[in-house]
Amino acid sequence: MSSLVIYFSRSGENYFGGVLKNIEKGNTEVIAEYIQELDGADLFKVEAAVDYPEDYMECIDVAKKEQQNDARPEIKETLDSIDQYDTVYIGFPNWWGTLPMPMFTQLEQLDFTGKVVKPFVTHEGSGFGSSQKDLSKLCDGAEIKNGLSIPGANVYDVKDTVKAWIEE
Repeated sequence: MSSLVIYFSRSGENYFGGVLKNIEKGNTEVIAEYIQELDGADLFKVEAAVDYPEDYMECIDVAKKEQQNDARPEIKETLDSIDQYDTVYIGFPNWWGTLPMPMFTQLEQLDFTGKVVKPFVTHEGSGFGSSQKDLSKLCDGAEIKNGLSIPGANVYDVKDTVKAWIEE
């Protein structure tokens, strides 16, 4: 059984429980790498063709406008097929209650029929928001399993939690 992690993650200035902090690796990427290590999954990072601003407040303003406009930002590289995978992990930070819009750009291009989808989200208190409803539309035909919700400030302390979730 082969698996793939499709994820979006952002380094730079991020929000941690009321404090802005610079991070070298995005929180979602940390979890994606745990999954790769524990499950042997391949990784595919979704990246916007135009980088988001380094400044957190500017970044969330851009993200909010994209969502309000139902935008599909161009991405640097497109994954054309997931045919060879049985399980697809989908990871993202919660941006304005759902997935970052570049994830919509990527996921809408894939056929999830017959796949098992395991979503995970990093956040600072908002959990999945409405993203699970959006994922059910984006991953039509997939069996969507229980998701894993991880506060971004805790990503370096949850490897055992990730392992237990993978094994569910």
